[in-house]
Amino acid sequence: MLSERRLEVLRAIVQDYVGTEEPVGSKALTERHRLGVSPATVRNDMAVLEDEGYIAQPHTSAGRIPTDKGYRLFVDKLAGVKPLSTPERRAIQNFLDGAVDLDDVVGRTVRLLAQLTRQVAVVQYPSLTRSTVRHVELLSLAPARLMLVLITDTGRVEQRLIDCASPFSEASLADLRARLNSRVVGRRFTDVPPLVQDLPESFEAEDRGTVSTVLSTLLETLVEEAEERLMIGGTANLTRFGHDFPLTIRPVLEALEEQVVLLKLLGEANESGMAVRIGHENAYEGLNSTSVVSVGYGSGGEAVAKLGVVGPTRMDYPGTMGAVRAVARYVGQILAES
Repeated sequence: MLSERRLEVLRAIVQDYVGTEEPVGSKALTERHRLGVSPATVRNDMAVLEDEGYIAQPHTSAGRIPTDKGYRLFVDKLAGVKPLSTPERRAIQNFLDGAVDLDDVVGRTVRLLAQLTRQVAVVQYPSLTRSTVRHVELLSLAPARLMLVLITDTGRVEQRLIDCASPFSEASLADLRARLNSRVVGRRFTDVPPLVQDLPESFEAEDRGTVSTVLSTLLETLVEEAEERLMIGGTANLTRFGHDFPLTIRPVLEALEEQVVLLKLLGEANESGMAVRIGHENAYEGLNSTSVVSVGYGSGGEAVAKLGVVGPTRMDYPGTMGAVRAVARYVGQILAES
């Protein structure tokens, strides 16, 4: 276990390196931080931190920089989540409140996260498998053609066209709409099938075929793997950090093009809890020089999807974690009120 003083030295090294982009020496540390000890003592503490693998010397006679292990200790023990200022919180709320539908919410969230953190932002669409039914609408487009509209509690809207074998009257359509909503509104998608399986039997014989077709379309919509969607933004921000990557940012850009990789990274966030993956903790080799900060978002305390940012390991962790958490909270509120 490191002493409190050495933890303070590590904290100071991380803060200075993130702020200056330059390796940190003992003289600079004692000048910038009130460590209460001499430069010689700080040099000794830095030697211990280096032996323990928390910092490294990139060049001979240079200062020290944090390692992945050093950043991990900083995040776990030394970094508080930096709260956003009142103007920042107001700006987030005003920007997101203007969204008109789910696609707009996700698009605005990506742009906002990228601007706030100056990193690459990734936002997953709400998962259908964790959603509940808010409303099922049935519209008549022609005597034998219907449109089914499924609206979820997360504001997601799915539309399907249905061609019926025979005409379906407006009275029968209104009856089916009312009975369907009375059974499924407020229910989890996974709970719906047994709730509607006997519905065709309650209609006249000539309408049962159409009712069965409508139910089949509804159930197909509920089980589709439509949640594997995400949006990414701010990739150009990486060009500001060219020197933070060993040789080139190309492996990072290639990894960001792989949706499966991004979904796996975001999937490591536990429900609404925050996850920080640093450097080599990222299983994908192309992202070994990056850190990923992700968190779940949703309404009612349960995450329905994930959002986060990807950037170099030399990241302002307190500020980034604060921004990611705040944006997730506002997006959850929008989904709850939509």
